Amino acid sequence: MIPGGGQPNMQQILQQAQKMQQDLARAQQELAATEVDGQAGGGLVKATVTGSGELRGLVIDPKAVDPEDTETLADLIVAAVQAANDNAQQLQQAKLGPLAQGLGGMPGLGF
Repeated sequence: MIPGGGQPNMQQILQQAQKMQQDLARAQQELAATEVDGQAGGGLVKATVTGSGELRGLVIDPKAVDPEDTETLADLIVAAVQAANDNAQQLQQAKLGPLAQGLGGMPGLGF
């Protein structure tokens, strides 16, 4: 029910849902095409991921490569990828958050 006791307009609700679905698909495509970076070790290791979280690139400064200490290099790689993924999640929130909040504004759906 909507405020005032009237019945929700089903055609209007369906149109709103279809528009939100289109907006969501468009935002997901933008995320997949957008790249964000993360780094570790003061920039010795840099990772690039898409806004949807796909690892696209990894750059390792030769100064970070010590054959006697590959564990530190592995830690730097993990940290750089995690930083890039954190940036991708922030981008996802910025792009998809407003669309998800729009679900709460649809009359008659009980959100």
